[in-house]
Order: sequence, then structure tokens, then C-alpha cells
Amino acid sequence: MQITLNLPDSLSQTETFNQSDWLREIAIALFQQERISLSRASKIAGMELMDFQKLLADRGICVHYDVEDFEQDVQHLRDRGWL
Repeated sequence: MQITLNLPDSLSQTETFNQSDWLREIAIALFQQERISLSRASKIAGMELMDFQKLLADRGICVHYDVEDFEQDVQHLRDRGWL
């Protein structure tokens, strides 16, 4: 399997990435290549779902939302007692 990471232009070459930065970038790449769901990507990135969606939007990445994502969101709401 080959994964391509497109890093933001705002990163300078001297800036070092920590583990959470790499996990976030890997999650974005896997999501963008439609290898994992939005929910799974946000978990890998260690971010709340809405924060991860905002990050994607800030980078101009389209959020593809499928049935699996919907079911996970419904289950999340049930788990928190909101449904």
C-alpha cells in the first residue's frame, strides 16, 4: 500500500513534527484517499469530529459522508444519551 502525505505549505522545513502531528497528517491522507471513515480519521488524529471536519475544510478537503459515518454518528449520540 502506498500513502501520499500532502503537508500544508505553512509548515517550514525546519519545523519538527511530533507524534500527534504525524497521526493527524496520516489520518487526513487516509481519509482523503477514502481508506477510512471520517469518524475513524478523527479518532486517529486524536481530535473531536467537528474539529477534524473544520481542519479538513480549512485545507479545502471535501468531506464525503456515507452511511457508515451516519451510523457511527447516531451510535455516538445514543452512547451519550442524546438520542
